[in-house]
Amino acid sequence: MHSFLRWVALVLLVWSVIAAWRGAGSGKSFTAGDKKRGMFTMIVLHVQLVLGFALWFLGDRGMKAFADPEVMTNSVLRFFAVEHMVGMIVGIVLGTLGHSLSKRAATDTLKFRKQAIFFTLALVVILAMIPWPFREGFEWVGWH
Repeated sequence: MHSFLRWVALVLLVWSVIAAWRGAGSGKSFTAGDKKRGMFTMIVLHVQLVLGFALWFLGDRGMKAFADPEVMTNSVLRFFAVEHMVGMIVGIVLGTLGHSLSKRAATDTLKFRKQAIFFTLALVVILAMIPWPFREGFEWVGWH
């Protein structure tokens, strides 16, 4: 579920980024639909976080990896035990800020701008922290 939902999160983030940058540059009104798109993006990111925590606490590549003395010297173990989790938390915090700060902004342009900046930052961080199949050292993990 966590692996499938990442595609939903990415599509929503890309859609939100494009719509927010368009809105910021056009002077159009920030509609209820714009607010809902931001909210759904944030909700999917939070569901991903909950699923990720479950995998981290219960799976072999999360907290249990710290039992391996080589966890910090093995790039794949370190990625899942530390880097992926920390990076995704940062990305989700940025996405949450994009939604929350846009709700509090005084003007429609500022609402779009807050979403655009924070959703873009969230997307960049999240893309960097996804265990893509082409990442060096991940051949044995089994993602295709």
